[in-house]
Amino acid sequence: MLFQLLALIMVALAIGFLSHNTQVNMAARGIPSGFDFLGAPAGFDIGETVIPYDPSQNYAVAIGVGVLNTLKVAILGIVFTTLIGVAIGVGRFSRNGLLRGLCYGYVELFRNIPVLLQLLMWYLFMLEVLPPSNEAWNAFDGFFLSKSGFSMPWPSAGVGWSWVLLGAMAGLVAAAVWRRRMLSRFERTGQEGDRLWAPLALVLVLAVVGWLLGGMPTQWDLPEQLVFMVDGGAAATPEFLTVLIGLVTYTAAFVAEVVRGGIQSVSRGQTEAASALGLNPKHTMRLVVLPQAMRVIIPPLTNQYLNLTKNSSLAVAVGYPDVVSVANTTINQSGRAVECIAIIMLVYLTTSLSTSVFMNWYNARSAIKER
Repeated sequence: MLFQLLALIMVALAIGFLSHNTQVNMAARGIPSGFDFLGAPAGFDIGETVIPYDPSQNYAVAIGVGVLNTLKVAILGIVFTTLIGVAIGVGRFSRNGLLRGLCYGYVELFRNIPVLLQLLMWYLFMLEVLPPSNEAWNAFDGFFLSKSGFSMPWPSAGVGWSWVLLGAMAGLVAAAVWRRRMLSRFERTGQEGDRLWAPLALVLVLAVVGWLLGGMPTQWDLPEQLVFMVDGGAAATPEFLTVLIGLVTYTAAFVAEVVRGGIQSVSRGQTEAASALGLNPKHTMRLVVLPQAMRVIIPPLTNQYLNLTKNSSLAVAVGYPDVVSVANTTINQSGRAVECIAIIMLVYLTTSLSTSVFMNWYNARSAIKER
């Protein structure tokens, strides 16, 4: 403990020395320093925001909007990357030769092309292949895809739909409790309960209850094809779609290899024992192989989540207003390069540490359940 305390003090002194030295040199050259600029009006617009934003608001709000845009890409990217990566990793063990070959080809294609080139490729697809806004591709008279992005129906803003969201969230909690109880019963008795349709029914039923409590709202904001553009509904810009698709397809290839390695780490005897007990291949993979493989999968999977979050900084290459893009504009206007770079570093450090803490907690919880 003493040596750790001394090391911590030395690190703190080194950081203090570097910070003081930087401030002295900046002052000697007449370069302003400090974070007081965050309260000044930003004066620039941001093309895509999660929360309402106006150029008259200060730099702190503008950077906050950029952080939210980064988190939106990172969270959605992690969800889709997990689903696609696990599916492809399991598909590498399929008895169907065509499916196995497609999964192998996907991994070798997307993980061997730099992610920046993939982002540029998807962006060129959005701008060159997709039709203009006045000729958008239309599916089911409600989903439009064009050079302007993707538009789809969305519930109109109101209290009623908030109740539906609350009901669905309560359903997710109830579904998690149900799945835990079924898993506990399976471990105690060997009797497998419904861990798919019953949880799904809980989510749907409680969402309907929320809909009834909210006054049964029926108003939807529907996109509509106008003369020059598609208006209405929820829209995703081509820049956002480019970043999301590029990061997901790239990172999913690495996640697939992580899943494949985890599955191969489970001894063949486990599979043979499951077959001897009468389990089919699907149940063997879901109930025997994957639970044991998780202890090998989770640590490198955490690294891939961190890589996806940090690679989102490449969004500036296609014009998506993430925290790096907003901070660059702030540097150009305010001249506070050191402060803005420090903010960017703090944002990515915080998101990465938060992801690591959650995954380490999940890994420890899985290890306890396995024992």
